[in-house]
Amino acid sequence: MIDLPLDFPTLDSQAPRPWHWPAPPCTRWPAGLLDHASSRCRLEVASGDGMSGEMLGFDPAHGLRFRTQVDGPVLHVPLARFARLCLPQPMGLVDPDTHLPLARLPTAAQEREYRVERPGSLQPFCGRTLGHVEAAEGLYLFPPCEDERSVQRVFVPRSAYTRCEFGPSAEDKAAEHWISDPRALLAAIERQQHLPVLPIGHALQNLGLVTPAQVERALAQPLGDMPLGERLVSLGVISQGDLNTALAHKMGYPVVDLTRFPIEPEAVRQIPVRVALACRTVPLMIDGKRLIVACDRPARLEELRTNHALVQLTPVAVMAPKAQIKLALAGLMQQDVWSHSVTLRPGFFPTTR
Repeated sequence: MIDLPLDFPTLDSQAPRPWHWPAPPCTRWPAGLLDHASSRCRLEVASGDGMSGEMLGFDPAHGLRFRTQVDGPVLHVPLARFARLCLPQPMGLVDPDTHLPLARLPTAAQEREYRVERPGSLQPFCGRTLGHVEAAEGLYLFPPCEDERSVQRVFVPRSAYTRCEFGPSAEDKAAEHWISDPRALLAAIERQQHLPVLPIGHALQNLGLVTPAQVERALAQPLGDMPLGERLVSLGVISQGDLNTALAHKMGYPVVDLTRFPIEPEAVRQIPVRVALACRTVPLMIDGKRLIVACDRPARLEELRTNHALVQLTPVAVMAPKAQIKLALAGLMQQDVWSHSVTLRPGFFPTTR
């Protein structure tokens, strides 16, 4: 047990002010989550020693209300008196748009390594977090739980660290390999027929849809002979749409970064916006007699042929993440001359088709 240097009153009978603990930037806590409720916690000082107990309240301006035992005295601990606060109880997250509990966390897109440098020769705090919030009082971190649906909470007071660094997420690493140059895309299309077939786990990681740890956990599950991709879907790690995109990449289809790729206006004019929405395809460029289009799976190409006759051009499919296709199509809708008088809504995006 550590000896906290308390030179202030140790008994605190005042009711704390209601206050919301920050949520990861990509999500939010369930409505009404206030942190004056009792929570198991571990309080650490600069030396690394710590004690377990209950957090009875947290106030960024005044500190922590803490006790080591249920019937013990309540201590008021200023932020300057400790180096790290850890709350191990898993907390479920809510989708910011629907306000419903998340079926899975956006781990591949948001989870990343962190390194929190500390004063002098003190060892840094390191780990993985699902996003972070840096406020005037300090740094809030969110270590993900293995259930893929909840996180823990960690707080480092401003006085306990000098700077913090965050590594790339799995999606960030994958994006480094996505194609954003037209010439590079044409070269990748030519190489496609000569590429070996990738293992599905490699394809998913190349797209930034899963982390290596998620793949390992899925393989460790007692699911018999179920293929890895189906395991990940059944466990809620990826959607069926994610798996369809990965299967296409597994077969060698190039992946395009639509946030950086320069879409040709002439290519856009080849497909009406309504058809692009219906087929979930984004026209990218014209190469001779070919129209290069981005979609989330090759079957979209047949839908395009069914919905629109490209008399002089042959459509060629490349892959892009579904979220980027949504943003690109929204941009095309805004550019469309009829968008001010005709309502076009890409209602398919919430689904996994």
